[in-house]
Amino acid sequence: MTTEGASVRIRAVDLVDVFVYLVVLGLFTQFLPNVITESFLVSLLTAVLFKLALEVIAVLKTRILDRVRAARTPAGKTLNAALLMLLGAGSKFVILWLTDLVFGDAVQLGGFFSVTLLIVVLMLARAGIRLLVDRTRPRDGTA
Repeated sequence: MTTEGASVRIRAVDLVDVFVYLVVLGLFTQFLPNVITESFLVSLLTAVLFKLALEVIAVLKTRILDRVRAARTPAGKTLNAALLMLLGAGSKFVILWLTDLVFGDAVQLGGFFSVTLLIVVLMLARAGIRLLVDRTRPRDGTA
């Protein structure tokens, strides 16, 4: 999603991400008994929440990586690398907390390990779909 002034512009790729997240979440609820969503609408809203949270996490990760690259001292690189690891682990807890805050008992994502697996699969599915879309997009600038 891009922001222009006070408005938010939703791109087609954002909708594709939400669809991919919805499918992955549906598969997790189907095959992992500790991942539960009460309805399709709750699953859809959870996929939107994942999209928003993962976008913020990706921005933070990019900023920290830039700080690692820009650090002039080993201590600076080490500190920023530690922040990156903290973000990696902490982001799972943030997603668990946000999901509980927004949906309460309507969504259960299991524990840390099932959420970690869920997020890894979400990101791999997103990357795979984006590779597929990039391969099928015309190279002449149309579409």
